[in-house]
Amino acid sequence: MTESGVDQVQAAISALRARGLELRDGIPDSELDRWPVPVPEAVRAVLRETGGVRDGRASYVFGPEGLTGGQWRIGDLPEGTTVVALGDEEWGPVVRVQPYDDVEIVVEAPSFTSWLAALGTERSAPKASVAAVPSVEAAEGPDAELAALVAGGDSLTDVVDLRALPGYPCQVVWEPYYSLEYDTADTGGSETEWELVGGGRGLLLRSLPSGDYLDRPVRRHRVPADAARLAVAELRALAGAHPAHVTLEAGCDDAEMDTWAVPVPDDIRTVLREIGGVRVAGLPPLLLLPGAPEHTVDPEVHRMLGGDGTYWPVARVVRPHSTSLAQIRIDPDTGEWGYAVSVPIDHQLAREPELSLLAESLPHLLLTVARIAREAVATDNVAGRVRAATDWFTPNTGEPWTRPVPVGEWPGTPDPLRATLAGLPPGTHVADLRDSPIPTDLCFHRSDEWPYGADSLDRLHFTAAGRLVAAIPKKPG
Repeated sequence: MTESGVDQVQAAISALRARGLELRDGIPDSELDRWPVPVPEAVRAVLRETGGVRDGRASYVFGPEGLTGGQWRIGDLPEGTTVVALGDEEWGPVVRVQPYDDVEIVVEAPSFTSWLAALGTERSAPKASVAAVPSVEAAEGPDAELAALVAGGDSLTDVVDLRALPGYPCQVVWEPYYSLEYDTADTGGSETEWELVGGGRGLLLRSLPSGDYLDRPVRRHRVPADAARLAVAELRALAGAHPAHVTLEAGCDDAEMDTWAVPVPDDIRTVLREIGGVRVAGLPPLLLLPGAPEHTVDPEVHRMLGGDGTYWPVARVVRPHSTSLAQIRIDPDTGEWGYAVSVPIDHQLAREPELSLLAESLPHLLLTVARIAREAVATDNVAGRVRAATDWFTPNTGEPWTRPVPVGEWPGTPDPLRATLAGLPPGTHVADLRDSPIPTDLCFHRSDEWPYGADSLDRLHFTAAGRLVAAIPKKPG
């Protein structure tokens, strides 16, 4: 630390005393040497002088107990928790987070020492602001350093770039993905988790929805344009390397596909020429060719799912208290094979209509299964890891809830897809899955306005190969 740096610390400590703040005793180097992280000289210069500061009701404690991960918690106050990012030569920035109700996040100073120098003065309103961005956007963007900070990104996690803020204090512009405004069948318990990463170069903000609906669009990972080819290659590689855990069944030729009752797009043909079934330890068999007895459903269920030409069965998912059918939704007008969803095919469908969104397409679903299998075969409990990682193959197993709304909430919508649902019967509930996370749960019966009771559903109606979903109730009486 330079002589001028020492002078700055001494000046800051003198200013604190002059402002009437109470300073705790300093911490000797012998103690600082035993801290679980190296303490840079710029911070040591402060801690030798004081181990904490009391400013009226506010009390800041500069001890090792607050060191967790890459941050140092130095104060829990009514207006929020104050944390310092752990860097190499200097610790900072200093961030204050009030995570309850309307989340407020302010970056108060670029470093611990600069924050300390201003302590005891009147806190100024934020002079600048910075917007959080989806971590998936950062992961897929051109900034390699920011992409590394988000570690692949997540649809319910945003990141704040703290590397070059426009000024201090700096307000973070952000809102959680969940809403506390809508009632569900459960008591809401959503919260926000935050974490300083990269030595203070970034701030991660995770929405942890629990018992509340999602309330704004998410950014999903981009599905590769050649997902079909990649899925085939990935699954073949896994089956070759781990035949005890992953096996594939033979596909079929184009001549056979040409005889099917639905058109088969090129990307689906790319898969089915090579693979007719996928068996992964811990996962229900994915049987991709027609005629599997496991895919047989009751005629009334078939009608409620949309009937002939509207879906392609993939897997029967049997759990202790429910049975569902994983399927690819087909647009009967265009022949497009679209979203992969899982829908109950037992009594729950009529009584408690719901589904889960699994993937944007069959190739996307297979790529996801391949990723989960690849991660599982590196462990000593492949089936258990796969089973735990695929709970979302059954609806309503703890994934975030997309909010269904009465169809009347979309009157005069400029969105052409939403407009196609405008003529559905009163009481119909609708949901848009285009900007939902994957996986997500869509539980129509959790809406306050859904007619509660046995056998309340007449049928599900899918638009644009599953991108929009409607639940149409039975007529009263």
